[in-house]
Amino acid sequence: MSVIALLNQWPFSPVDWLLIELGVALAYIVFGVAGFGTALVAGPILILFLPLSKIVPLLVLLDFVAAFGNLLPSRREVARPELLRLLPCMAVGCTLGVIFLLNLKSDVLLLLMGLFISAYAIYSLAVKIRPTRLAAGWAIPMGTVGGLFGALFGSGGFLYAIYLNSRLPKDAARATQSALISCSTVVRLSLFLLAGVYAELPLLLLALCLLPAMALGLWIGRRLIMKLSREAFVRLVTWLVLASGIALISRYLST
Repeated sequence: MSVIALLNQWPFSPVDWLLIELGVALAYIVFGVAGFGTALVAGPILILFLPLSKIVPLLVLLDFVAAFGNLLPSRREVARPELLRLLPCMAVGCTLGVIFLLNLKSDVLLLLMGLFISAYAIYSLAVKIRPTRLAAGWAIPMGTVGGLFGALFGSGGFLYAIYLNSRLPKDAARATQSALISCSTVVRLSLFLLAGVYAELPLLLLALCLLPAMALGLWIGRRLIMKLSREAFVRLVTWLVLASGIALISRYLST
């Protein structure tokens, strides 16, 4: 089958392609600044054109490339004890998330994603004070739920960030989070492979077409973080995420 024939299986107009590419670029600007959040930003845009059961595996492929790019420069600062504490819990959560993603109805997933990203945004905007130090036992719920959300909605990284930022210095927390997200993408990628999701060549080709937008977003994000306050930028994006979540819930209620 030719490349054109494969692409024709995605009936996107030029305007659709532009919106999809812009959504992915914006998502990876956020990833370049915050180290997570691609599905929170790209999901509400992509879901206009694709089912969530395709969006999450698509973003996992792109995250796989992006996460290892973030990890390599800072791998020496990774806190291995924290990484090893979170990994088994994350793997369990990822497995449960993939099962739910591939078996729930698309309209239910639409509602759940809207509720999820709205709750995340409200939490981020409302809670100003983070815990000074969480006990190590918090790795179990944070790792498990983070893995569940990562596989089901494409974004559980904020839970890893809450846990790690309460236990490690800033640079070590960011490096460990990059390592954990890298491992999470490998786990999710493997589970989707076993489920046969990537047997669909059009999905792989779509991911290939979106790589330039991903690379551009990362490039912009890594330069923004040197010029802007990370906190101010993430807060602005969080307001956009909240608006997207409310729009998704409204779309579900109107169907």
